[in-house]
Amino acid sequence: MVRRRPMVDSEAMRAIWKGSITFGLVNVPVKLYSATEEHDLQLHQVHDADGGRIRYERKCEVCGKKVAYEHIDKAYDDGEQTVVLTGDDLEALPAERSREIEVLEFVPNEQIDPILFERSYYLEPDSKSPKAYVLLRRVLEETERTAVVRLSLRQRTRLATMRVRDDVLLVQTIRWSDEVRAAEFDSLGDDLSVGKRELDLARSIVRDLEADFDPEQYVDEYQEQLRTLVEAKLEQGDALDTAATFGETDDEEGAEVIDLLEALQRSVEKRKGADAPKGSRASKGSDASEESEDADEDAGARPAARSRKAPASSGAKAAATKKGTASKPATKQPAAKKPAAKQPAAKKPAAKSTAASKRKSA
Repeated sequence: MVRRRPMVDSEAMRAIWKGSITFGLVNVPVKLYSATEEHDLQLHQVHDADGGRIRYERKCEVCGKKVAYEHIDKAYDDGEQTVVLTGDDLEALPAERSREIEVLEFVPNEQIDPILFERSYYLEPDSKSPKAYVLLRRVLEETERTAVVRLSLRQRTRLATMRVRDDVLLVQTIRWSDEVRAAEFDSLGDDLSVGKRELDLARSIVRDLEADFDPEQYVDEYQEQLRTLVEAKLEQGDALDTAATFGETDDEEGAEVIDLLEALQRSVEKRKGADAPKGSRASKGSDASEESEDADEDAGARPAARSRKAPASSGAKAAATKKGTASKPATKQPAAKKPAAKQPAAKKPAAKSTAASKRKSA
C-alpha cells in the first residue's frame, strides 16, 4: 500500500500556535496547524415573508449600543455577583502562557477510546534542523505507542494525544474523563435472547459487506444535493419544482419491521438478488442453513442429479417439493425402462437367421 503524505502547505495554511514538544530533556520546536476543514455550503437566515436578512447583533443591555468584538470581555455570574475577566486577566494565567506540548506518558495505540477525540492538528518542525522531530516520529512508529500530552490552546488547558500519520506528527485533543457520559439505559437491562437462525443471517450480512475502509469512496450526499438545489434555484427561481427535480422515492426500508428474523431474511434476499452472483460467498452464506435442511429431507426422494441443483432452486420449488412433487421422477422411471422391454423383440431377427441356416444345411 502506497503511503500518501498529507497535503500540508505551510505557506497556504496559517499556523494557529507555536511552541515546542518536551519529553525528558528533549525540546522539539513545532508549529501547529488545523488538520481538518469543512466544505459545507454556507447558508444564512432570511425572513420568509420578504427575504430580508436575519442578523444577530451584539447589543449592550445597559446602553443599548452595538459592541465590537474587541470591546467584549468575559464574565462569570454566580447569581448574586458578576465577576468580569478581561483579556489581560486570562493571559496572565500560567497555563495560558505556556508554549509547551508536555508529554505525560506513552501508551499502547489501542488503549485510546475514539469517543474521546475532538479536533486534529498537524505539527510541523519549526527549527533549522528537524532531527529531533524525526527522532520522535520514528520512536512512536517503532514502539507502536501514542503520546499522551498536555497543552494550552485557545485559553484552555487541553489533554491530547500525539501519534504519527503519514510521516507527520498529529495532535488530537481529547475530552477529559468526566466529560464522557456513562452509557446506562434501562431498556438494555433485560435479558434478551437471540436465536441461532438470527445470528446466522446477521453473520451472512456482515460477510457480504466485509471490506477495507477507504474514506475517499464516500461523499457528503446532502451537500451535493444542496448545491444542486441552489444551482437549480439560481437558474429557475422559485418556479422550480423541488420534488420533481430530485424525484420522490418510496423507501420500503423505512417501514418498521416487527419481526427481526423477517427483517434479516429480507436483507439477505435483497443483497443476494441485487449484486451477489450465484455460488458467491454471500449467497452460500445466506442459504447455508436452508440447504442443510433441504438436503436432509430430499436425501432419499431426489435423484443424485437433481440434488446437486437444489441450491439454485427457488423457495417456491422447495415448497412444492415438500408437498410431494419429489415423487414424480420415481413414477417416470418405468417409462424410462420401456426401451429395455423392446430388447427381446430386437433379438427375433437373430432367431430367424438361425432357422434359415438350419434349412440350408438340411
